[in-house]
Parts: sequence; structure tokens; C-alpha cells
Amino acid sequence: MNILLVDDESYVTESLRETIPWDEIGIQAVYQASSAFMAIDRLEELDIDIVVTDVRMPEMSGLELIGTITERWPHIRCILLTGYSDFEYAKQAVQLQASAYILKPVDDREFIHSIAAAIRSIQEERMELERYYKLLHSWKSDLGHLRTRLLQDLALGRELSVPMLTTKLNEYEIAFDMNRDTAMLLIQLGSRFTGLDEHSAGLMEYALVNMAEEVFKDRFHIWCGKAPHHCMILLAQMRQDGQGLAAGSGTQPAEVLLQGYAEQLQHHVSSYLKGEISVLVTPMFRFPGGVADTYRSALSSLYVLDQSDRGEIRFMNEAAASSEVLIQAVAELDQPPALYQLLETRQWEDARGKLEAVFAVLEQACIGQAQLYGVFLHISNAYMYIAHKQGYLIHQLDQAGWDPLYIQQLIQSVSKLRAWSLDMLDKLVQIDSGQDQRHKSRIVRQVQDMVAAENGHELSVKTIADRVYLHPVYLSKIYKSETGEGLGDYIIRKRMERALYLLKHTNKRIYEITAELGYQNPQYFSKMFRKLYGMTPHEYREQ
Repeated sequence: MNILLVDDESYVTESLRETIPWDEIGIQAVYQASSAFMAIDRLEELDIDIVVTDVRMPEMSGLELIGTITERWPHIRCILLTGYSDFEYAKQAVQLQASAYILKPVDDREFIHSIAAAIRSIQEERMELERYYKLLHSWKSDLGHLRTRLLQDLALGRELSVPMLTTKLNEYEIAFDMNRDTAMLLIQLGSRFTGLDEHSAGLMEYALVNMAEEVFKDRFHIWCGKAPHHCMILLAQMRQDGQGLAAGSGTQPAEVLLQGYAEQLQHHVSSYLKGEISVLVTPMFRFPGGVADTYRSALSSLYVLDQSDRGEIRFMNEAAASSEVLIQAVAELDQPPALYQLLETRQWEDARGKLEAVFAVLEQACIGQAQLYGVFLHISNAYMYIAHKQGYLIHQLDQAGWDPLYIQQLIQSVSKLRAWSLDMLDKLVQIDSGQDQRHKSRIVRQVQDMVAAENGHELSVKTIADRVYLHPVYLSKIYKSETGEGLGDYIIRKRMERALYLLKHTNKRIYEITAELGYQNPQYFSKMFRKLYGMTPHEYREQ
């Protein structure tokens, strides 16, 4: 840290500069000024952390200087140095939030103590600020991940009650209304992006989401993220708040606006990310009920259209509806309990029976590849959903089954698609038998890593459960069965271990430690500490 000494009597600042062991107390550079105006010039030029100033100086007093510093550089700590033990000076110093008030002649020990206290104050403020930004970054990262996960769940056909979905939309800050007309855009990334590693691809997707939010914000609320399949998905609802209406666009239909914004997004991606994207725009549907059906239809359209075609904006033909046979087959898959529900509850034989019934319907009719692709998407979405729930990637079941060329072979006939579907089901059953234990162990390690992280003491069972996508009761049951210790007890134990460290290695007051560990009530914190260690925090520190 750097310090500035201000006094119109230069021998005072020179003496302090020469006699105080600055290196030992953490000061890197010591600067001097012989007036308040010179001090302001120095503050404008240099990176100063602490100012020590005399009170009585010509033209501008030390108190006036502190007032200027407080207004322009609020992060700087100020210490008053004067030979006048006048109560009015001390009172004004307190009002100006000075860190200390030291009388001349200066006692070196008192001076060093005041400087050290100011340094500790700055360090604590910086640590608190760093902690805040880490929490903010973590929160934003988690929020983006949660938004994408919820979007994928809806696209894959997961049914959520209206209250539950409304709660999640509010928690994730997604400005979508129920039963409102909504459009879906599927965005395919061009060859510029296909060869990227996972981290680089993630950065590109993050940039694309930010660009989309910037482009569409005038007229649409959007919800954008990575789709379950190899593309991006963007939902758009027309804004109703009347803000930011584009000039001359008040009467334009949503489809025309969407095309214009899609073209802007293409331009931004081309200019800034140096790549191409193609966009498929669907007809309007009702949110949230139509998300899954629209997503499947849009993927089918992508398959039927020329997929090598990049850099175009295409509209899904609303008239190109699936045949009655396809509708019947899909209805059978969605008939309660739906296929994904049977898989989620591990009712393997019932799931097999439902698949057999669907293919029995399909074998009675003559349908084309486009319709079979729709069935493939519906079944594969259910498999993908349960794979995500279990914490592994779907291509681990069948690497070849997700190759576009292999998919073309699967949908050549009902029998091929039936064989693949039942084979994948068998693989799910096989993996589940050995996956369950490994999955539980992985969850326990994941939980322990979270709690052991720097801000882990701030977590609760619910926040941890949200991060690992499990119900808090089920997570607690897993953790207890795997470790023999309740998850709540483990979190408390780690908090108390952190408390021991802070009590032993810092000078923080007990109420400060209480707040840092996330407790609102110092008495409750003391009670928990005593329960674990047989003494209060104060008794521990005293010994």
C-alpha cells in the first residue's frame, strides 16, 4: 500500500518518512506534500491508500482536505495529525470519517498502531469486496446454468406445474408469462464453431446468448441457451411493457420483427465471432405447453431441410404437420404415465411395453422418414432427459446412435428404429444397476467440494440440492447413507471448523465471525459451537 504525508512543516513529514519502519507494517511507498492543494495533485497522479494530514495548514485545512478526499476518493483512509487537542477538531474528524486522530508530538508506537489499523481496515474491505464479486460471479454462472437446464427440461417434455414453473421463472429472472404467444428459434452454428473444444465452444455460446439478448431486447423478452441437441434454442415473447419500441415497427407482425432481429444476430455473429449461423423460426405457440412439441417439430424440419445450408433464416412450414399416425404414436408416448416418467421411476418393463405399443401402431401404417424422425426425437429426448437426471452423457450409452449418418439409417424403417429403441432401453437398465452407487459417490464428493470451497460455509442443504438437481430430502438421504453423517450436521461441522480457524488466527470479533459464517444470531452460533466443542467461542479464544 502507498501512503501520503501532508504537512506545511516539511520537517514533520520528513521525520516520519525516515523513522517509521514502513516495510514492516506493509507500506510500499511514502509520498509527501507540503499543502492540501499539492496533496490533491498527488492524489490525482498516484495510487494512494492512506493519507496522514495536519489540521492547520494555509489556504486549505486538513479537515477541508479530508472532506475533498471523502467525496472524490472514498476508498482512501484518512488520519489527522495535529498539535491542537481541541475537541472540535476531533468531532469534525469523526464526522468526516477519519480513521484516527493523533496529537503532536507524534508517538511512534501510537502512529504505527494507527497506520496498522488503517491497513487492516483496507485489507478487510478488499477481502469483502473480492468475496462479493466471487459470490456474484458464482451466482451468475449458476443462474445461467439453471436457466439452460430448465429450458432443456421443457424442450425434452418435462411437465412442471404452473406454480412450480412460475416460481422457477421468477427465481431465475426469466421475464416470461404463462399462456402467452411465444416463438422458438433454433440456431445452428456454422463450421467455424464445430471444431472448437468444449471450453471454447462454451465461450462462443455465452457470447451468442449475450448478443441475442442485446439484439432482441427492444421488442422481445428472450430466453436463450444450449439445446439438448446440437444447436441453440431461443424462445421469444413480445414485450408488453411498452419500453424501447423500435421506430416504425409498432404495427409489424411478430414474424417480420423476428426475421429482422435474426438478421441482426447473424450480422453480429459474423462481425464479432467471425462465423455463420442459420436460424429456423417456428410459428407462434402457447408457452409453456407447446415448447416440447414445437421443439420436436422444429428439429424434424431441420432434418428435412438441407442441413448443409448455413447462413440462412428459414420459417418452419406450419402446414407441414405430421401425419395422423405420427400424432397417434406420439400421443401414446405421452399418455400418462409418459415414457420419460416410466424411465425416471425405473419402471423398465412398463417402458418396454409402451415402446412396443407405439411400434405396433407404426407398423400398421406406411409412413416416411420425416415422421419416423419425429418418433426418434420423442424417444431420444426421453432417454436424454433420464441420462441428464442420472448425471451422465447420453452418447456414453451409444456413441454411434447420435451420429447424423447413423440416424438416417435408423429411420429407414420401423423395425430398425424399434431395435435401436429397445437396445438403448436395455443399456439404460444395465448402466442403472452399476450407476446408482457410482452416482451417489460422485454426488457426495461434489457436495463435499462445494462445502470445502472458500464460500462453502454459506451454503445450506437446499442451495446444495439445487446445484446438484436433487430434492433436499433425497440428497440428505443419499449423503447419510454414504457417509453415516447427516448433510446438515456436516455443514455445521465445517462451519464450526472455520470458526475455530478464525478465532485462533484472526482478531475478528465473535459477532463478525457469526455474520461471516452465515448466522444471524450470535447466541445460536455460540450454542452450536458449545454443542460441538464443549465450550463457547469466547472461552475457546481465552484459552
